[in-house]
Amino acid sequence: MAREHPARVLRVDLTARTVASEPIPDAWLERYVGGKGLGARYLYAELESGTDPLSPENVLAFATGPVSGLTPGEPRYAAITKSPLTGTFLDSYSGGEFAGRLAGSLEDHLAVLVTGRADDPVVLSIDDGTATIESAAELRGADAAETCAAFPDAGVACIGPAGERKVQYATIAADGGDHHAGRGGAGAVMGSKNLKAVVARGDPPTGLEALRERYERRFADSEEGRWQSASGTLETIDVADAVGVLPTRGWQERRFDGADDLGIEAVRERSHEREREDDAVAGGFRVDTDEGESVPRGAAPIVLGAGLGIDDFDAVATLGAICDRLALDVITAGNAVAWAVRASQEGLLERDLSFGDEDAARDVIREIATRETPLGDALADGIDAAAAAFGGADLIPTVKGMDYSSYDPRGAETMALAYATSDRGACHRRARPVESEAVGRAWPDDRARVAAVAGEQNRRAVLWSLIADDFLEDALSEDLGAEWLAAVGYDVDRAGLATVGERIWTLIRLFNVREGFSREDDALPDALLEPRDDADDASGDGLDPDRFDALLERYYRYRGWDDEGRPTRETVERLGLADVVDDETPIPEGDGPPSGSEPDPPAEVSDDD
Repeated sequence: MAREHPARVLRVDLTARTVASEPIPDAWLERYVGGKGLGARYLYAELESGTDPLSPENVLAFATGPVSGLTPGEPRYAAITKSPLTGTFLDSYSGGEFAGRLAGSLEDHLAVLVTGRADDPVVLSIDDGTATIESAAELRGADAAETCAAFPDAGVACIGPAGERKVQYATIAADGGDHHAGRGGAGAVMGSKNLKAVVARGDPPTGLEALRERYERRFADSEEGRWQSASGTLETIDVADAVGVLPTRGWQERRFDGADDLGIEAVRERSHEREREDDAVAGGFRVDTDEGESVPRGAAPIVLGAGLGIDDFDAVATLGAICDRLALDVITAGNAVAWAVRASQEGLLERDLSFGDEDAARDVIREIATRETPLGDALADGIDAAAAAFGGADLIPTVKGMDYSSYDPRGAETMALAYATSDRGACHRRARPVESEAVGRAWPDDRARVAAVAGEQNRRAVLWSLIADDFLEDALSEDLGAEWLAAVGYDVDRAGLATVGERIWTLIRLFNVREGFSREDDALPDALLEPRDDADDASGDGLDPDRFDALLERYYRYRGWDDEGRPTRETVERLGLADVVDDETPIPEGDGPPSGSEPDPPAEVSDDD
C-alpha cells in the first residue's frame, strides 16, 4: 500500500516500557524534511550537553524519510544518536529488507525515538504504526545471523556480541548481517539500552511508479548508474591503488601489490549472484566464505586487505563475514588491527603481530568483540583509547576519535579538508572530492576547493533527509529531490532544499560545538604529516599543516563561521536557527572574516563546481 504522508514519531521508553505517538511540528517538517535533518532537530532539542552516549538518557532514533522505499534503489533508514566513539552527532545508514519493512511498518510516522534502558534484553516489534516491547532473553549472545533467523517473517535490525559488550564501533546489523548502520557505534548505544533487535513486519511502501520508472531510466543513463551496474563500490580499491591513495599496511604506503587479487575482477570470479539483479541500482555481490555467505562492501578489501597486507580474497571475505556476524564496523576493526600490528612492531605491545597474517587478524577482531584481553578491551573503545593505554598515537590517523577510511588524503588535500570537517568524525561519505582531485582535476582556486567540500556536504544532508539510496545522487542532483517531495505533499523547490541542507549541516555543527568541539578537533592528524614509506615525487605526500590551516580558515569563512569553527549569530539567524539554539551553545557575533581577507558568501554550489 502507498505510505501516508508521514508526520508523526513513535516514542519508546524502555525503562518505563511505554510507547506513545505524537505529531511532528509542521515547521520541523518544512525545515528539516525527515531522516538526518529531523533526527538532528530532535537530538539537539532533547539531549543535554555532556550526556553520556551509553546512558539511558541518550536518544536512539530509527528514522526514515518521506520518500523511503519509493525512490529507485535500496530502501534505507538512518540510525541517529550521540556517538560513543566520537561524542559527536551520529547518523549511520543501512539499506535492505529491514529498511523497506520499517518504512511500511511505521505508516504515518517518520521515526522511532528510543530512550531508557530495559532490565534484560528486549525486542522492539513494529507494525501498523505502533510498537510493542517483548523479551529477548533467549537471544543473549546470539550473532547477527542467528538473531535475524529468529524472526523469519520480518525484517530485522539487531546487535551482535560487539553491541552487547558496548564496543564503541559496534554496528546495527540487518538482514542477517548483509547490511549495517556501521560507523560511530550506534550498535553500542543499542546494547547500552538492552535492545537486542528491532523487528519490522509491515510490507514495504508502494506508489509513485511512473515517477520511479522515469528516475530509473535517468539513473541508468548516468555515469554513476553505469558504474554501479558494472561494479559498484567494490571497484574502489582498483581506483585508489591506480591513483596512489590506497591506505596500505597501516597507512604506511599508498599502493598495494596485491590489489588486483582483491578488486572487482576477483569479486566477479567468486560471486554467484547480485543482491538485486533486476533493480535499477544493482546490489552487492554474494560470495561464499568460511563463515557462510557474505556480501562484501567496498571498504572490506581496502581496510581488511590492503590495510592489513592480506592479498588473499577468500581470507579478506572471511574476515569481513566475521565482522558482519559480530556486528562490528569493518573499517574501524581493520584499522584497529593495523594499529595493533604497528604498535607491536614499534615494541609497544608484548605481542608478535605482523601484516599479512590472517589468523592474527581474526584473533584480534574476536578479542575486540568479546573484550576478553587487555588489548581487545582497549581497542574496543577505539584506536585513540588504545593509544592512550599503550602509546602509538601517531600510527593510524583519526579525527574526533574516528579513524580515516577508504582514501589516503596525502595526494588529495581537499579530501583532508573533507575528513577534518565531517560532522561525525573522519568520514569519506560526507564529501569525496578525492574522486576528482586524485585523478588530476585542477581546482581553479581555494574557493572552488572549499565550495566542492561544503556543497557536497550540504547536498548529502538533503539526500539523507529524504532518505534515498546514496547511489541516486546524480539522478536527484537537478532539483535535490524537490519533485519527489512534491509528490508526497511537501512544498519546496531546489533553492529551498539547498538552504535545508546548509541549515541541517549548521545545526549539527551547533550540536557538536555545544559538546565542546572546536577548531582543535578539525585538525590534521600527526600520522599524515609524515611521508609514506613508498613516497615519490609524484605521490603528493607531505600535507603541509600551514597550507591545511589556511584551507580550513577559508572553509569556515565560506560557511559563515568564526575562526574557531563556530557558526556566527548572523549565520544562525539567516538559516532560521535563532529560535533553536539554547544558552549552552556559544554563538559568536558575526564580525566577519579575519582582517585583510574577503568574505566568501555561503552560497549554494553549482553542480559544475
